[in-house]
Amino acid sequence: MAPSSESADARLIVALDYPDAKAALDLVDRLEGATRWFKIGLELYVAEGNSLVAELQRRGYSIFLDLKFHDIPNTVASAVRSVARVGAHMLTVHAAGGPAMLSAAAEAAGETGPILLAVTVLTSMDGAQLAATGVSGSPAVQVETLAPMAYANGARGLVCSAVEVANLRNRLGSKPLLVIPGIRPEGAATGDQRRVATPGAAIAAGASYLVVGRPITRAEDPGVAARAILAEMQAAMVIA
Repeated sequence: MAPSSESADARLIVALDYPDAKAALDLVDRLEGATRWFKIGLELYVAEGNSLVAELQRRGYSIFLDLKFHDIPNTVASAVRSVARVGAHMLTVHAAGGPAMLSAAAEAAGETGPILLAVTVLTSMDGAQLAATGVSGSPAVQVETLAPMAYANGARGLVCSAVEVANLRNRLGSKPLLVIPGIRPEGAATGDQRRVATPGAAIAAGASYLVVGRPITRAEDPGVAARAILAEMQAAMVIA
């Protein structure tokens, strides 16, 4: 868990969900240092590759590569080693890949590679979506099934919704990082997200990092939107 003394800007990860580097870097410039972290997801990474990672690192930012690897153990381990050479600080794999895949990924990451985060249940999924994949339990039950398994097999952190954070803290303690997408300030549109929470509620529940995309990237003034979220996070951190 991120230390409670750490400032909010060190715990806010802004999602660069854009189709190209120009749009992504325009947002970085507009945020003017409101965060120390940026997330590069599949769309942007496929478009721009490692050059954008290198540019953001040159500017002093930490990089979360959200690529959600899910394949046979050998293939995922090789991919993790490739990411380690790139220098990303965090990397996602799917917890549903199972113990062998997770162990292989953790071994490939080692002590000096990226922090391995296991994605439990996507925040866009609700009970009906899970049932369509053959999972009869609720998202909360599935998260509580996958999270301990992933942590036991080498994942240093977990990606889940804010709804599950408190239960995971009670079950797993303070050590695993809990990285939380689906963050929506009060009154913001939820879009395709189903299991959402406000920034303050997620921090109060025990989140280590918050991943925020559209509430910042689609705001009229992204810098103002980011600083409002930071203020809410900081207030929750003081109370916690």
